[in-house]
Amino acid sequence: MIQQFEKDVIAGLSSKPKQLASRYFYDSKGDRLFQQIMGLDEYYLTRSEYEVLDTNKAQICRSIRVDESPFNLLEFGAGDGFKTKVLLRQLVEQDARFTYRPIDISDNAISSLTENLLKELPGLHVAGIRNEYFSAIKALENASTRNVVLFLGSNIGNFTDDRAVVFLSELNEALHPGDMVLIGFDLKKDPRKILAAYDDSSGVTAAFNLNLLDRINRELGGNFDLDAFSHYPVYDPISGQARSYLISRKQQTVQIGEHSFEFRPWEPIHMEISRKFDPYETDALAAASGFTVVEHFFDSERNFLDTLWKK
Repeated sequence: MIQQFEKDVIAGLSSKPKQLASRYFYDSKGDRLFQQIMGLDEYYLTRSEYEVLDTNKAQICRSIRVDESPFNLLEFGAGDGFKTKVLLRQLVEQDARFTYRPIDISDNAISSLTENLLKELPGLHVAGIRNEYFSAIKALENASTRNVVLFLGSNIGNFTDDRAVVFLSELNEALHPGDMVLIGFDLKKDPRKILAAYDDSSGVTAAFNLNLLDRINRELGGNFDLDAFSHYPVYDPISGQARSYLISRKQQTVQIGEHSFEFRPWEPIHMEISRKFDPYETDALAAASGFTVVEHFFDSERNFLDTLWKK
């Protein structure tokens, strides 16, 4: 993992413009910081999706159970499972025959979630998988049991438009006819509300982004001066893209092993993209990747959409 991390960091900082992959945010410190972000007043996403799932849990679970046959409930980017537990409890109460298989790149997230679930829901069958999304999709191809895939938290918004279609098309190809996907989308809304979610007044989101530089220092022997970079988010209401950058505050040279990287004053590192959608765009994305829309589920303010698709 360290070898791939180093390769991706070197490649990203060698590119123009410089960039770092957001999937590396989530080491143990990054996990803790993201837990704090989810509790912030400005970060509406978690509360909104939780409301979607809690309000519609009975209908969602009835829809994914279909004919009462056993199924795998696979979740990409499971994290701490805070929102997913709403569905897991409901399925257990309905005596559904399923195995929950959380998938996450973070060892810490998988082990913590599995341990927690075994305490909270002792009757639940859990088999965690530490992997990246695309590798995990390949593992589905030979599955004989029906699959229901959870892709919550608007994680699809971290992809560019083209890559989102590729990702979802590959997921479609890996699934069997009748398999389902419950996928979350953060919806377009007041641009000021969106921007505030990525630029909180307490600075936790800034610390979350800067932690990736600190991780490079710790794990790859880098010498980033965190005080020499500033967190800077922007939102474009036309494209629906929220983008986060770390801006070099001065001329500086950063060393990572044998590699040196020059930064000009105010040069950015692109850290993350988080795209926002409207329901028509989500329907078009389903069609482009070969899925049929089964049903939409919204929160009361229509900030967020969880939509159920079927192959």
